[in-house]
Amino acid sequence: MTTADALTPSPAPLAGLNIIELHAIGPVPFAGQLLRSLGATVQRVSPPADPGLGVSMDPQFDLSNHGKIPVAIDMKSADGLARARALIDKADVLMEGFRPGVLERLGLAPATLLASNPRLVIGRLSGWGTDGVLAPRAGHDINYLAMCGLLHAIGTADDPVPPLNVVGDYGGGAMHLTVGILSALVRRSIDGRGGVVESSILAGSVGLSHLFYGLIAAGRWNTKRVNNMLDGAPPYYRVYRTSDGKHMAVGAIEPKFYAELVKMTGLQGEINLSTQNDRSTWEATAASFARRFAQRTRDEWGTDCERFDACTSPVLDFLEAAAHPHNQANHLYSTQPFAKPDQILNFTR
Repeated sequence: MTTADALTPSPAPLAGLNIIELHAIGPVPFAGQLLRSLGATVQRVSPPADPGLGVSMDPQFDLSNHGKIPVAIDMKSADGLARARALIDKADVLMEGFRPGVLERLGLAPATLLASNPRLVIGRLSGWGTDGVLAPRAGHDINYLAMCGLLHAIGTADDPVPPLNVVGDYGGGAMHLTVGILSALVRRSIDGRGGVVESSILAGSVGLSHLFYGLIAAGRWNTKRVNNMLDGAPPYYRVYRTSDGKHMAVGAIEPKFYAELVKMTGLQGEINLSTQNDRSTWEATAASFARRFAQRTRDEWGTDCERFDACTSPVLDFLEAAAHPHNQANHLYSTQPFAKPDQILNFTR
């Protein structure tokens, strides 16, 4: 390889791939945006009238659909269905997020589509899955998390707290759908045949839970909130309030990082490193850390994060995160993150 070859930018991995994304909300558009960011061309087929699903959004600010080619088709009409079939027959991937059976009722059953386009990869994502009493029912992120145990585990000692919609919709549904589609494309590159990959937001959310079931089996996790290693119970894995009413996040799990945390907070003479995982000491230790963090502002503590390897971070809001020098250095946001909708997040470019 010559120096010139080494400096030549590689084409986007999915350049030349044609994806048809049937109108959906949440994880399907997010997965489509991930594939578009990898170079695929995504045509989003929507009904002529707004179906009134999900969070209402001015299209110019709808980042999950930025850069996709909008196509308005009434698939309930014969002409519209024929147009949709023509697009799908030329596509590499079809993505849909309907309830089970809707695609079939539209006349777009996977077997029919694959008969005319054998190389087609069909990615299907439902909410509850194809079986069971809830399969035909509506739901949102909070409902799927409620049914898989995750919502119960997140929150205060008194109440569960919804973790936005990033866990079920995006971490569970969108990522499992994307992995399935990419895997099917790899298989197609080997044998030339497309096929169907199918998941649900509920299944994807359960798939994010394996660590906790393993810890339960090992006797290291119980179902009481704020009573486990990763749910805010230990003094070394929680959030502390600072003197300006803001917060610092602490995740010093390993002994070497815990030692750095104690050093960073100047509590060497007050906290015994050997009792880090002695639950009987947690309340007093947390009180010591809380008292210390409350003596300085968040940003004053934030400067120490760069000097001590203590797994500590300032808790930033969305606007602060967009402007933070470290995030800017990694090109995660534009220099003027909210000047234009297409410049907010790097994955939309």
